[in-house]
Amino acid sequence: MAGTNLKCRECATTYELEPRYVCEQCFGPLEVAYDHSRFVDDVGALRRRIQGGPQNIWRYGDFLPLDGPPGPALRSASRVGLPAGCTPLLRADRLAERVGLGEVWVKNDAHNPTHSFKDRVVAVASQRARELGFDTLACASTGNLANAVAAQAAALGLPSYVFIPSDLEEQKILATGVYGTNLVKVRGNYDDVNRLCTELSGEREGWAFVNVNMRPYYAEGSKTLSYEIAEQLGWATPDRVVAPIASGSLFTKIAKGFEEWLELGLIEGSVPTMNGAQAVGCSPVAQAFDAGADVCRPVKPDTIAKSLAIGNPADGPYALELARRTGGAIDAVDDDEIRAGIRLLAETTGIFTETAGGVTTATLAKLAARGDIGADEKVVIVITGDGLKTLDAVRDTFESYEIEPRLEAFEAAVEQGVHV
Repeated sequence: MAGTNLKCRECATTYELEPRYVCEQCFGPLEVAYDHSRFVDDVGALRRRIQGGPQNIWRYGDFLPLDGPPGPALRSASRVGLPAGCTPLLRADRLAERVGLGEVWVKNDAHNPTHSFKDRVVAVASQRARELGFDTLACASTGNLANAVAAQAAALGLPSYVFIPSDLEEQKILATGVYGTNLVKVRGNYDDVNRLCTELSGEREGWAFVNVNMRPYYAEGSKTLSYEIAEQLGWATPDRVVAPIASGSLFTKIAKGFEEWLELGLIEGSVPTMNGAQAVGCSPVAQAFDAGADVCRPVKPDTIAKSLAIGNPADGPYALELARRTGGAIDAVDDDEIRAGIRLLAETTGIFTETAGGVTTATLAKLAARGDIGADEKVVIVITGDGLKTLDAVRDTFESYEIEPRLEAFEAAVEQGVHV
């Protein structure tokens, strides 16, 4: 087992690696603790071990909370599920030029099996759930996690129950139901759905709610994003990371991944400046940052960025501490800026992102315009999902022209404004 125990982030009480997520002493959140001391004496061998691993997140098995990460002998989907991770890191010079920066990279996690970073966290949570004897996967979701859980359960041959807000984007609902899951639409927002699933997790024996009773293990999957970024940058950290914030878990775990490898001497650099991105219509962490507060005041979500619409973010306080500690910030952009961010990324990189990526790209542009990013900084933005999941967000944001199939019809259209 790579992990040694669960540890409370508030009072440091420790627990066995069980299906629990909250401290019995202070009700603080639990996370997995590790002992990596065995790697300190031969970092070169550890690098070679990682480089020789499979082209997915299991190459980082020594840093994940599993008894036995799937190895070469366990290749079938029925044994290890979908192969998440190893997504592209692309240098985006045209995007950098458009916003007035020197070096920008795009970590495009839409290349995962269900087109979002959630495949990473579900892969880890589902494997740990099976080690602990659970026979059913479940989750509360704003959409991307629903896709990932339904698909992973199908690949593993497990039943699943997916709970979502009833007003979720149609594309995400269709891309969940197709896997044969039990799809439950709840009349309410994500926070209502999450409360219901928290209650159910205590009632349904054998059900692994990946982001409730399996949350400490689930959250560790996000670290693989920073491992990959560092490896793809030549075993070094970027100067700055811009990432979306919903619950705050992804944001904080990206930093944790860099910190783990820096402590071992596996990579060069320092913990990047961390900038969080939220939508104005659901920005409890950004509001707390602006107010100088240490806790987040819950809000009622009202934004097109539904995948970030968590009004009471569990890891909000830790996201605040991280942004301040690294000299970063947490900003919010409105729906029009989100749409513009989607177009900006698409027009300069050829990457079509969902609304969360529009939030991140718009925040990058905002930071650049404000002068917060130095001209010599190496900046990575994290794109967490595919634009095909949120098609309505770009409806009516561009023009098209309809003509008769004749040359003169096209020439007439050119005179009226068709770009050639």
